[in-house]
Amino acid sequence: MTFSLGIVGAGQFSGQFAKLFLAHPGVGEVHVTDLLPERAAELAAAAEGLSGTFPSYEAMLESKAVDAVAIFTQRWTHGPLVLEGLRAGKHVYSAVPMAITQEEIAAIIDAVRATGLTYMMGETSQYNPATVHARDQIADGAFGRLFYAEGDYVHDMDLGFYEAYQYSGGENWKATASYPPLLYPTHSVGGVLGAWQTHAVSVSAIGVRDERGDGVFDKEISQFNNDISNATALFEVAGGGSFRTNEFRRVGYPSHIRESRFRFFGTDASMEQLATVSFWQDKKGVRDITELLEPKPTLAPDDPTLQHIAPALRAAFTSGSAPVHDRARLPREFDHLHNGHEGSHHFLVDDFVTAVNTRTLPSVNAWVAARYTLPGIVAHESARQGGVRLEIPDFGDAPEA
Repeated sequence: MTFSLGIVGAGQFSGQFAKLFLAHPGVGEVHVTDLLPERAAELAAAAEGLSGTFPSYEAMLESKAVDAVAIFTQRWTHGPLVLEGLRAGKHVYSAVPMAITQEEIAAIIDAVRATGLTYMMGETSQYNPATVHARDQIADGAFGRLFYAEGDYVHDMDLGFYEAYQYSGGENWKATASYPPLLYPTHSVGGVLGAWQTHAVSVSAIGVRDERGDGVFDKEISQFNNDISNATALFEVAGGGSFRTNEFRRVGYPSHIRESRFRFFGTDASMEQLATVSFWQDKKGVRDITELLEPKPTLAPDDPTLQHIAPALRAAFTSGSAPVHDRARLPREFDHLHNGHEGSHHFLVDDFVTAVNTRTLPSVNAWVAARYTLPGIVAHESARQGGVRLEIPDFGDAPEA
């Protein structure tokens, strides 16, 4: 059984996924559309096997030749585009975040429930090696009672983000480069909650106003009225315990080596990850697990297929799998294809394709995506109010498939 797919957005990210969708035995034809037709045409020419382009998203949704869409557009556009796709009868894969308001999230969940269609958010931290290992250890009870965790998305603007926003934002790029860090929370929140099977119930957050003075994170220029470039949030979780996340965009840290990192603390053991090392610790001692969590590059950073991506961002598109990853479940067609974001791309594509073809819930379904996304939206409001503690609504668990 196969289904046809439409790629929405032909920017720096989607090309890597187009190749994986094309190679998956559960996918048939793959099409592409973009607001800039020339970019869609370039991707169609570069990704051998693409079936062609559509002049618009609307035309793609109207076509009976497309069963599902994969959205790789600007991060604040996902909510409305997802809703359009579901209401047009298409299964939807969406890049992160799920949406930028609670109302958009609620509408997506309602649409998924009403249509019975597959929705999945492609959160890369779901398959970050640290999250995978922590998830396995939690399932085995190795931590004892888990009571605290930390998740960081530490990515300096100087390391590739200026170029990325200039590529996607055009002349008005500074207005969108000020996107609030806490509205892009899933790489940190998702890495924690992807292992710890709970959800956030309240938050207090602090934002740091930017001082670079280059027009980015300037409220007078910002499309989002945002001047915060670094933010920290402390969350309370259901069942007792807490976790802290950092979303940093001005920081002296080698994000090209590791932009997401995680730590978990339990009554019997703990696990900590830094830029280049990772450790498992218990009351007897410390074990170095760096190699277990380390993906091996599968693509040289100077490969011609990456020439349109800023050098500081290329590491995210060249990582293979880590020893902790269980590749036995993946299609053999992926064995020699390039991976990305610490080995997550192959698993995310397979999760979505499998869910559509078997009509089962994917790993990061709408209810899980809400729990990865909404805490950041509420945290941003907390930061705007000087750190006041706010409750986080919850949409519950996914219904039985």
